[in-house]
This record gives sequence, C-alpha cells and structure tokens, in this order.
Amino acid sequence: MSVRFATERRDVVDYSIVLLVERDGLRVTVRLYDGAHGKNELHRYTEQGGKQPAEVFCRDTLGVGMRMAIDEIERGYEAMIESWLSR
Repeated sequence: MSVRFATERRDVVDYSIVLLVERDGLRVTVRLYDGAHGKNELHRYTEQGGKQPAEVFCRDTLGVGMRMAIDEIERGYEAMIESWLSR
C-alpha cells in the first residue's frame, strides 16, 4: 500500500491510497482511492482493462475518506487482489 496526502493546516486537501501487487517484477495497481477531484473516489483496476471509472465511496471530508480507504485496504486487500486476478 502506498499512502500520499497533502494538508492545509489540519485538513487533508488531497490524497492517494494505492493497493499494489508485484507481478513479473513490476508493481501493478489493483485499487486507487483518491481525493483528486475534491471527492472521495475509488478506481478499480483490471488486468485487461486498466483503470476503471471512479465511484464515490464516501461523502464525508477527504480526511475521513482517506482514513476509510486505508482501513478498507488493511481489512480487505486479499479479497481485492483475488478480485483483480479474476477480471
């Protein structure tokens, strides 16, 4: 998992949480949670289709969304990777 974020004072103003796997010596993205458009968005990736359209996964602040994304990956990364492998 890669975690990057930006703050202004105490508020998260942007973030990127990426679930990565190593495949054939390369790091490949499985899921991306971000706040790039001022919303908490999730992008699923597939081996064949790459980055899929964004889904809003949390309607709260970017800080809340960032923490939620980290928790989701920590609790569910195995299922996320299995899903990625099956697509």
